[in-house]
Amino acid sequence: MVDTSRKLTVWFLNYCVDPMNRPHLTHLFKNSWHPLASGQPPEYASGWGQDSFGVWVEFTLSGIAQKMRWIPAGEFLMGSPPEESGRWDNEGPRHQVTLSRGYWLFDTPVTQALWEAVMGNNPSEFKSPQRPVENVSWHEAQDFIERINDRITGLSLVLPSEAQWEYACRAGTPTATFAGNLEILGERNAPLLDEIAWYGGNSGVGFDLQDGWDSSGWKEKQYPQERTGTREVALKVANPWGLYDMLGNVWEWCLDGRRKYRKGNEIDPLESLDGGVERVVRGGSWNYLARFVRSAFRLALVPGVRYDDLGFRCARVQEKGASGAGSRSRSGEG
Repeated sequence: MVDTSRKLTVWFLNYCVDPMNRPHLTHLFKNSWHPLASGQPPEYASGWGQDSFGVWVEFTLSGIAQKMRWIPAGEFLMGSPPEESGRWDNEGPRHQVTLSRGYWLFDTPVTQALWEAVMGNNPSEFKSPQRPVENVSWHEAQDFIERINDRITGLSLVLPSEAQWEYACRAGTPTATFAGNLEILGERNAPLLDEIAWYGGNSGVGFDLQDGWDSSGWKEKQYPQERTGTREVALKVANPWGLYDMLGNVWEWCLDGRRKYRKGNEIDPLESLDGGVERVVRGGSWNYLARFVRSAFRLALVPGVRYDDLGFRCARVQEKGASGAGSRSRSGEG
């Protein structure tokens, strides 16, 4: 058996504790500007600060707190190389993408607790406040965003573009996942995923709800399991930028449609936003095969569909030099 626990412990010590050993994060710690550099957090902030992952800000609605992580502007290679295990053709050609503006990104998928605070209902199959909301269409995610923006001045949330999503998921890493490349031993068996993602090979381990999907017949599972579904957010290891559940648990809606990749540098790429265009979903989910749970894998769905493995997280694009719509002097973190 592959000793993934030891590998992930070494990775965590090297990349999450000591920023000096994280060359792909050096710019985040040394950059002379970020939205909180002036000491004036945005008006909506109920908490803010910087830790080993980077800069963060938090807002609170009806007692539900949501943290957002700062994702700095930068460049990365989007897509996967031909030799990557589990690769699909639409992940290539691998090409350079430049994101000219930094942005805030929820550190978890939208939880059922936050959804209920905004929408007053809960469409999820696997009901639990700290689980991700699911069974929501792209249109319903947009409705949520419109309503929360109306309630919190200056929040201005959006869905991330596909490029923003992959950039944040990779967090400076070039491999199949932020923890390394996958060794796929079976359809639902990639040991590296166990520490970082809920997927079809482990999502039923310790499953804590009475109702769940029957997974007894699933083939080539990493662990024996008979009942499964979504899991509470932030139980797995975060990526180097402090983002949880970017891989696994639930698929996540992106803002735009699925563009056809081409060679050359793309700057702030954004595919069609026309109403009927299929929208990209990313990240894989609790019931999917290992090969889908990679940074480069991409799927597109019609914007009206709902599934019990489909959720979303929100972003806020930041203009350089602006701390947000309205700001206040740093007098506390609450």
